[in-house]
Amino acid sequence: MLKIQFPLLPEVFSDTIYNIVRKLRTMNGMSTFYRFLQQLHPMPDEHWQLLSAGLRVQELKGGTVLLAQGKIARELFFICEGVVRLVKHTSEGEDITMFFLKENRCAAVLDSFSKNMPSDYTLEAACDIAVIALHREYLLRLYEKIPYLEALINTITQQGLMEKIRTRNEYMGLDASQRYRHFLQREPDIVSRVPLSTIASFLGITPQSLSRIRKNGRS
Repeated sequence: MLKIQFPLLPEVFSDTIYNIVRKLRTMNGMSTFYRFLQQLHPMPDEHWQLLSAGLRVQELKGGTVLLAQGKIARELFFICEGVVRLVKHTSEGEDITMFFLKENRCAAVLDSFSKNMPSDYTLEAACDIAVIALHREYLLRLYEKIPYLEALINTITQQGLMEKIRTRNEYMGLDASQRYRHFLQREPDIVSRVPLSTIASFLGITPQSLSRIRKNGRS
């Protein structure tokens, strides 16, 4: 009797499920980005098709660098899942977290992206993330085909800049304990997703000081 074996079935099945999940996540990310743009400016289907043809969904591990300090920003990112941090590397070898960006936000270093110049900052995944990437060269070509797109992108990036300024101003004049309490109230979900050392860097305190503040808050 002929004995039939299916040695690859589990692997094929697992790979199929993996691909299905990836496709569903990609579709969900694209639809989220589409709704995000539609809230800012109505976009007909033919314009969305042109734009979406140049979009790539990337799933990246925490610690992955999206843009390194000193490099020129070639891509604009829309965050579907996770948290991205804006980092300044000092000459003393210190990494300072300047800002956090999370779901439904665009991540870019504005001067580098718009002026094609080296970035003063690093963009890094603060945890596992899923982002939509749009290459600068493709975007520039789209400006000729979609008249309002440049103004729309400028609005998005300017809103991001104003949010960074507003956020930093909220922490001015607060001591370390007050800064942490304010961060807890403002970004409770980030606290549970990124390393405490990264939060300490953003708050301008040492990880040891943050641990003491957290311990005192629980006592």
